[in-house]
Amino acid sequence: MPVNSFEHYPMSWKPDKKALKRPFYKSLASLLEQDILNGFLASGTKLPPQRELADFLDLNFTTITRAYKICEVKGLIYAVTGSGTFVAPNASRSITISIDKTANLIDLGFVASFEQTNAIVKDVFHKVVDKSYLEQLLNYNDPTGIPHQKTAALNWMESFGIHADQEHVAIVSGAQNALAIALAALFEPGNRIATDLYTYSNFIELAKIFHIQLVPILGDQFGMLPEELEKQCSQINIHGIFLMPSCSNPTTVMIPEFRKQELASVIRKHRLILIEDDIHAFLTAGIISDYEQPMFNLLPEQCVYICGTSKSICSGLRVAFMVFGDALREKILQAIFNINVKTSSFDAEVITELILSGKAHEIVSQKKQLAKSANDIYSEYFPLNETVGHPLSFYRWLPIQGHNDVLQLETDLKRHSIRVFHSDRFLSGQTTPDKYLRIALASTNSLDELKTGLKILKQYLNPKKQKA
Repeated sequence: MPVNSFEHYPMSWKPDKKALKRPFYKSLASLLEQDILNGFLASGTKLPPQRELADFLDLNFTTITRAYKICEVKGLIYAVTGSGTFVAPNASRSITISIDKTANLIDLGFVASFEQTNAIVKDVFHKVVDKSYLEQLLNYNDPTGIPHQKTAALNWMESFGIHADQEHVAIVSGAQNALAIALAALFEPGNRIATDLYTYSNFIELAKIFHIQLVPILGDQFGMLPEELEKQCSQINIHGIFLMPSCSNPTTVMIPEFRKQELASVIRKHRLILIEDDIHAFLTAGIISDYEQPMFNLLPEQCVYICGTSKSICSGLRVAFMVFGDALREKILQAIFNINVKTSSFDAEVITELILSGKAHEIVSQKKQLAKSANDIYSEYFPLNETVGHPLSFYRWLPIQGHNDVLQLETDLKRHSIRVFHSDRFLSGQTTPDKYLRIALASTNSLDELKTGLKILKQYLNPKKQKA
C-alpha cells in the first residue's frame, strides 16, 4: 500500500496513526467515537472520504468502511449518497427531554398535559382504595393487564377507531416503555427504521440504546412523503417505520386519510413494521374532519399501535395501551415478560375507573378547552398558519432565524427565565438550514404565566421590532 504525505493536507479528521491497534477497524471506530463525544468533531462535520482516510492511515479501504459502519449503527454519523459522511446532529450529547425543574423558570420546553385536571383523578383514587379487591391490585400478576382493565382500555380506544380483543392488547408502563418494548421485541441491532426528519426526541435516544439506525424521510404539511419513503426503501434495507399520525411531535403535523392510505401502500409493499404512536388521538377523533381511522386499521398485521394516557388523562400514572396483530403478538408478549415493564395494577385501576365512570371524557373535555385557550394566546404573539398543525396541539413549532447555536440559544433563554427546546434536539438524521423552537403550551402553572413566557420569548427573538 503506498505511503502518502498528508502532513499539510487539509482533512476534517486526522486520527492518530500511533493510537491504532488490531483489529484496526474497531480501534479506528473507537477513536472516531471518542473524538465525537469529546466535542472535537462538531455535529454536521463532513468526515474524510473513506478512500482518502485509507490512504492517510495506510489501511485497506474495507477497514475504513467497517469502522464507519460501526459508528453509523451507533447513531454517531450518517451517510448521504453522493455527498459524503457527516457527524450526526445529536451524536455528542443526550437529547432526552424530561422534567428538570429549575426555580424561577417558565417552562416552555417539556410538554406536560395541563395538570389542572388532576383534581378529578384524586377523587377517583378514593374510590379505588375502597374497592373490595384492593389487595389484589397490590400483587404482581397479569403482566399484560387484568382482564377488566383490558376491557376498559378497548372501550377507550374504540372512540379512536381501534377494534381489537383482549388477546391482542397489553397494558404497559407508559408510552415510552411501549416504544422500548416494540424495539426490543421486533428489531435487532443494525436494523433501520424510517422516521420523519424531525421526530420524537426520546425515540431517537431509544434507537441509540438499541443500536438501531434511523432513516430520515422528508415530508410536507400532510406528513411523510410516500415517494420519499419508497425511494429510501428501494435503495437500502429498511425494517420499520415510526409515525405519530394524529399529531406529530414536534411539528404538530396531522396525517390526513389520503396520506395514510399512500403510506400504508408503501409500508405494505416493503413489509415494514409500523410503530404507530397515537398518544394525541384523543385530541383528534371526533373534531377533525380528515381523521377517519388510525393506520393500524390499514395494516393490522404489520403494526404496533400505542395509545398512552399521560396526555389525555393523567401523566403521573404512566399507563399506556398496546394493540398488535397475530403476526407480532408472541414477540410482543415475550418482550413484556422478559423486560418486566408491567405498570402498577393500582394505577391501571385508577385509569380504568376514570374511563368506566366517564370521568376520563370529562378530563379530555377540560384539556381541550385549556388547549384552545393556550393556542389562542400563542397566536396573539406568534400568528398561526391555519393550514399546518393540529389546532389543539399541546405545543407549537416556531420557525426562527439567525439562531444557529443550539446550546447558546437555550442558555440565553434560561437567563431570561425561559426554558425552550431547539429543533436540533428532534433531528433524526442530517442537519438542515431550517431552524425551529418547540414551544410547550401545557406546562406552565397558569395561562397568565404562559402569556408572560411567550411575551419574553417574542422580545428575545424580535428585539428590534419590540423597540420600534
